[in-house]
Amino acid sequence: MERIEGAAVGRCAASPYLRPLTLHYRQNGAQKSWDFMKTHDSVAILMFNSSQQSLVLVKQFRPGLVDQPGLSLEEVACSEAWEECGYRLAPSDLRRVATYKSGVGLTGSSQTMFYAEVTDGQRGGPGGGLAEEGELIEVVHLPLDGARAFADDPDVPKTLGVIFGISWFFSCVAPGLGPR
Repeated sequence: MERIEGAAVGRCAASPYLRPLTLHYRQNGAQKSWDFMKTHDSVAILMFNSSQQSLVLVKQFRPGLVDQPGLSLEEVACSEAWEECGYRLAPSDLRRVATYKSGVGLTGSSQTMFYAEVTDGQRGGPGGGLAEEGELIEVVHLPLDGARAFADDPDVPKTLGVIFGISWFFSCVAPGLGPR
């Protein structure tokens, strides 16, 4: 992954991605409030490359946001698969795994995870993200024989979605693959 240096935290004066809000409500007769951030929902795709017997993951410095009005979640996921990984997918190639809340207590945004099986023949580009958006994304093919150890390694930073996706794959898909 690219080397990040000189990072600094500052106050966010305005953002197209975040909006701080306060929810005021009454619970069991008591007046309460909760501060949170309004954010975009997101999609994730767990891809299994059957040609390489590997899971296709990306290393990046920001998530794939649902910020394309008028497109379905499936269309956004296919667009992200092309931009980030170079794989051409159609919405019909996707299997919805789950929709869950991410950032509970802070944002409450939803992330929808899809699964797709791909082959080397579907890879028509390098991926890596959109240069005009400043994306620097590394595509990683994680061999199945190392995927569980990767998911279980507390010293390798990864999202809970990655851990869930790998666990789901070994529970729901891998048993049907036969001997590897």
